[in-house]
Amino acid sequence: MSDIAQYSTAPLAWEGPAVGLLDLDAFFASVEQLDHPDWRGKPVIVGGSADKRGVVSTASYEARRYGVRSAMPSGQAARLCPDAIWTQGSYARYSEMSGKVMAIIGDETPYVEQVSIDEAFFDVTPGRYSRESPIEICRRIQARVAELGITCSIGLSTSKSVAKIASEQEKPRGLTVVLPGTEASFMAPLPVRALSGIGPAAERALERIGIRTLGELARADTSLVESALGSHGTKMQLRARGQELSRVAAVDEHEEAKSVSNERTFERDLTDETEIRAAVLSIAGLVGRRLRKHGLAGVTVTLKVKHDAVHAHTAQRRLASATDDERIFGPAAADLLDHVWSPGQPVRLIGVGISGFGAEAGGQLALFTEDAPAAGGRDRSQLSATADSIRERFGTDALSYGRDLRFKGRTSNTQPKGRSLG
Repeated sequence: MSDIAQYSTAPLAWEGPAVGLLDLDAFFASVEQLDHPDWRGKPVIVGGSADKRGVVSTASYEARRYGVRSAMPSGQAARLCPDAIWTQGSYARYSEMSGKVMAIIGDETPYVEQVSIDEAFFDVTPGRYSRESPIEICRRIQARVAELGITCSIGLSTSKSVAKIASEQEKPRGLTVVLPGTEASFMAPLPVRALSGIGPAAERALERIGIRTLGELARADTSLVESALGSHGTKMQLRARGQELSRVAAVDEHEEAKSVSNERTFERDLTDETEIRAAVLSIAGLVGRRLRKHGLAGVTVTLKVKHDAVHAHTAQRRLASATDDERIFGPAAADLLDHVWSPGQPVRLIGVGISGFGAEAGGQLALFTEDAPAAGGRDRSQLSATADSIRERFGTDALSYGRDLRFKGRTSNTQPKGRSLG
């Protein structure tokens, strides 16, 4: 019996914290196979077109057997899996299915922390909300998700970090349980890269001092670890020992959201400044619609630009007041181009984000003029709301600006990871 199977078939007794991490299996591709029955059992790739520049968002398990992975350039994926079915997918559809899954978890516990469109932590500690076995709750969640026509893998342990690692051990449709008291032995043989918070640079720093596994990290002298990772080292060592304290709080969705953003990868590099600014404004429009849909307004605008597949540059600006209006934060984002782009540089990807929530929308006109009439702001807000309503009822293409039509069919949706609001 393997170590993982040993944890998966553990007895149902549980004492102490119980934190789960639900990860939807090949989520976007699974939804596409659900909606297209003739695609089931076939390699499906969601992302940029195979014959245009783009990246893989999600690959079905059939495509992964060929070596296709998320974030891989589309051209490389097409060479690895020439018979794959390609689709740009529908983020609205994925958001709808994600919402149904999160509702299933919410039926079991109010302590849910969604970290991306396909992942969520949840707390089922006996006595905190229910006295039922955490393992039985996880099994019921998996069964209900399967009824939707998709599957999920769940890791269950005493902390977020261990639950996250456990969720990745048996995919798809895995339930990996690490009982209280067994965290350190479960994690010891795993490579340090398995731990959330340790990326390539930290992995190399630890290798230089002879640390390659989580067991070695857990046993190492703290001062040695801090010499490699700085103050970050103490936290990583606690995680490696399974001693991290990480409660999942019951929070309102809007309080949990940290930012709302959209990104687009262009099939051909943009080099003309007018076109680049138009692209920024177009993407800002997508962000504005998502902000208004969820009643959010933010004071910080972020512009992200990638000149190639690897190097990204970002710049931020704090606005005069919170806004959900792309006609306010869009031009502000475009003005940030001077900080991340020089004339003649190719632009492969553009992203626009808004953060700094909590303030009410309004007063945006102060950005442009101190004595503009308040009614103008109300008129513009009503215009945005009306436009959103038309798109909601008749589809996103029912109402478009010229700048949006300019990029229609020329981009891939490379929605960044993180908290999704649909």
